[in-house]
Amino acid sequence: MRKLAAVLGGVLCCAAPVLAEPMGAEAAGALLYPAKGSAVEMLPQDVLSETDVKALTMVGTGQPYYGAIAISPSEGLMVEATVAAVNHHSTEAAEAAALKGCEEKRKGEAACAVVALIRPEGWEARDLQLSSDATAAVQGDYTAPGALAISGSTGMFGLAKGTDAGAAAVAACEEKAKAGDCVVAVAD
Repeated sequence: MRKLAAVLGGVLCCAAPVLAEPMGAEAAGALLYPAKGSAVEMLPQDVLSETDVKALTMVGTGQPYYGAIAISPSEGLMVEATVAAVNHHSTEAAEAAALKGCEEKRKGEAACAVVALIRPEGWEARDLQLSSDATAAVQGDYTAPGALAISGSTGMFGLAKGTDAGAAAVAACEEKAKAGDCVVAVAD
């Protein structure tokens, strides 16, 4: 099980959708899930054994949401190409990161495939989705006036307080993400 956890820890980053307008903290709070508590959805596939599925489910529930697990179907589960991308702002971004990481490490002939999604317990689509860590920041450290900026390609985020919090949050996000795509998601 330790080897599986190490293999699945291959990619731990985040990503987020582009937002049209920032949302206030009160409205954001009503849409966010608790920062802890993940559930795994296994996707249809025909390469993993029942034991593999149980192991992925067990390991995946301990990971921060949103996430995805990709494997190289012709290599099996316990290889370097098995990648878990977690702590993103959406499963779509996590899928892209997991597939990219898997493809970079794949030695088998078959293209990598996402076999599992990691979402908050009781997940349903909502207008705002933030990673576990960004959710914890909004629920714990955020104060008005303030802002939280997120990166769509890396999932990093920045949190800032004060009158120019939006620009400061974007700068803090960009310092970590270095992707040029940070946007303010929550602001008061």
